[in-house]
Parts: sequence; structure tokens; C-alpha cells
Amino acid sequence: MQKTSTSARYLTIDEIQEHLNGVEYIIMAAPSPDYFKEAPIHFTFFLNTSDDIPKDIQKAIFDKFLNENKIRNPIEIMSQIMPVGFSIDSKNNPMPLLLVKEDDMMVIPNIPMLVMDFLADSDAFDEAKVKSLTGWSYSYN
Repeated sequence: MQKTSTSARYLTIDEIQEHLNGVEYIIMAAPSPDYFKEAPIHFTFFLNTSDDIPKDIQKAIFDKFLNENKIRNPIEIMSQIMPVGFSIDSKNNPMPLLLVKEDDMMVIPNIPMLVMDFLADSDAFDEAKVKSLTGWSYSYN
């Protein structure tokens, strides 16, 4: 594992590839900023591919994902290939990190993944909606 000056630990590229073996996607849910009352949850959906999937297929995947997870009212939707790193939390669980800053991309080992990032609502994600917690889970092939 690689360490940075902030003492956060990140998976190396080889460790990321090994970690993602058999993973179909990762879903992360966190509280939205307070002024998004109709969309209180910030979702990030990491699809384990770097393929440039056609927009109509991306929409079908997105719609299926919303339906399966009982997510409604999506807004501020972004869907594109983005660099993703993985930090290690206190319980030794790899947490996906969407890297948007050029400095982070240079320092944190990452791989390209298809990322769908948006705000929405769902009663199935009370940890984020009610308790203001961030969580993520993996779906395997």
C-alpha cells in the first residue's frame, strides 16, 4: 500500500485491480448539501468498466439502477469515465474515491471507471438521508 503525507493509505494500481476482480459495481451514498431538500442523498455509482458505453446503454443501466434501489428524483446527473482511487478506512475496507482534482490524480493511484454521480432521494438509504452517514457497498458478478 502507498502512503501519502497526510498518512492516508491508498491501494496501489495492482491492488485496485485485484480488489475489483469480480466486482460489477460499487454504490456510495452520502448526505447532499442541505439546500437540496428534494434530493437529500448524494449517490455515486462506480461501474467496473472503463469502456466508453453508448449513452442509450448508460441510460438503461442508470434507469435499472434507480429502479432496483428505489431511488427517485435524480438531479445534477453526471456520467463519464473518471479516475477512481481507493483509500483504506479504519476497518481496513477500501473506499472508492472519485478524483476530480489534478493534484489528487497525480498522487493517488487510480484507474478509470464509468462513474454516475447524482443527487436523489430514497427511503432505502436512511443512513445517508436521516443519520447523515456515508456508506458504500459492492455488487459482485
